[in-house]
Amino acid sequence: MTIQTPPPPKPPASLLVAVGWMTGTLLSFTFMAIAVRELSGEIHSFQTMLFRSIGALMILLPFVLIMGREVWHTRNLKLQFGRNTVHFAAQLGWITGIGLLPLAEVFAIEFTAPIWATIMAILFLGERLNRGRVVAVLFGFLGILVILRPGLAVIDHGAFAVLAAAVGFAMTLTITKYMTRNDAPITILLYMTVIQLPMGIGLSVFVWVTPDWLQLFWLFVVGATGLSAHYCTANALLVADQTIVVPIDFMRLPLIVAVGFLLYSEAVQLPVLIGAVMIFVGNYYSIRLEQRRRKTT
Repeated sequence: MTIQTPPPPKPPASLLVAVGWMTGTLLSFTFMAIAVRELSGEIHSFQTMLFRSIGALMILLPFVLIMGREVWHTRNLKLQFGRNTVHFAAQLGWITGIGLLPLAEVFAIEFTAPIWATIMAILFLGERLNRGRVVAVLFGFLGILVILRPGLAVIDHGAFAVLAAAVGFAMTLTITKYMTRNDAPITILLYMTVIQLPMGIGLSVFVWVTPDWLQLFWLFVVGATGLSAHYCTANALLVADQTIVVPIDFMRLPLIVAVGFLLYSEAVQLPVLIGAVMIFVGNYYSIRLEQRRRKTT
């Protein structure tokens, strides 16, 4: 008589769905970084941002036609302009960094955005400072010091551009968190596109280069993946907790390390990996502590 061992329990459907959405996020950010790197030195970042908005508008247009006037309804028009001006500048910093730094370093520095968002949420949204957030901020600052190594080497201005971009993304996240109380996500994405489009047009006039077909392809990739990354992340957060989403999102780093090595022969820098892990540990600890606190209340 043989004893049959029961099959291992299947993961909940919501977990599988979240993993699927976050896989879309990882691929979106990876292909966006590749596209920006392929365009760097050939197409100015102003023009890249213009085509990013054009590509996003093409994707959003069917939803606008279906939903009609309702999609334009916002109670935060001034904040829409403020948010998207900051986001536009942050995107320019990120694109600049992609052209100047190893891809892994750009992504590692970008992971500090939740740290800055925590600080801003405490200062401007009245959220409380607790042990988890203190740990996240402390580990985040230590991690960025390990990555940038001030005093041991001259800090590249590309690193400053990405760090400024991370602060800008955090500010955008903080404003978005407030705006979602009244505005639908599709409305926020639409206003982002239509506000940033004229910004890109105005700045591109001074640096215009007519793109060839290959460059047009990469420009479309930037626009499509920029939109799909936000959409996939938002859907993942709808079906799973941050404790699941954040570790998957952190897989962007080893993925981009592999891409940088295989496509661009970029060496893996140990301080970048150590600093990124420190930033991740701080963020994850804060999220876990917050989840436990909610369960006990």
